[in-house]
Amino acid sequence: MVHKHAFEALDRSMKKKSFGKSIRSDIPFGGKIIVFGGDFRQILPVIPNGTRQQIVNASLSYSYICSKCKLLRLTKNMRLTIGAQSSDMESIRNFAKWLLDIGEGNVGDDNDGQATIELPDDLLITDTSDPIQSLIDFVYPSIMQQFRIPRFFLREQL
Repeated sequence: MVHKHAFEALDRSMKKKSFGKSIRSDIPFGGKIIVFGGDFRQILPVIPNGTRQQIVNASLSYSYICSKCKLLRLTKNMRLTIGAQSSDMESIRNFAKWLLDIGEGNVGDDNDGQATIELPDDLLITDTSDPIQSLIDFVYPSIMQQFRIPRFFLREQL
C-alpha cells in the first residue's frame, strides 16, 4: 500500500550510503537485499481522490525498480490445502487455478475495473429463503452447539 515514490527514495538513499563498503550506485538499493511481499493485485497504494489510473501508476509494479527485481511466486495455495482430504485435492487445484485466473484477469470479459464473472454452481448459495443462515451453517455446521467453547474458533480445529 506504499506509494512507489517511497521505494524509489529508499533506493536512491541506499545507493548513496556506503555501509562501510564501496558505494554500488549501479544496482538497486546499493546492493542490499530488499524483500517485498504480498499480492500486488489485491493491495494498491492509497491515493486520496485518485483515479483508477493514478492509483495503479502509484504501485510498485509501475516503478523502475520493478524491472530490476527478481520475482518469486508461491505455487501452492496453503490456505486451501489445510485439513483437506486427498480425495478433494483435484477440485482444490481447480479452484486455486480459477482464483489465480481471476486475479490475472483471464476470467470474464475485458474490463476497465468491472467485469462479470460466472461463478461455478458449487459455490452458489441455493437457499433463497435465508441465504445468510445457509452460509453460516455451511462454514460453521455446529456453531449453535459449540459457540460457548473457546477452542471451537481456533484454526487448529481444522
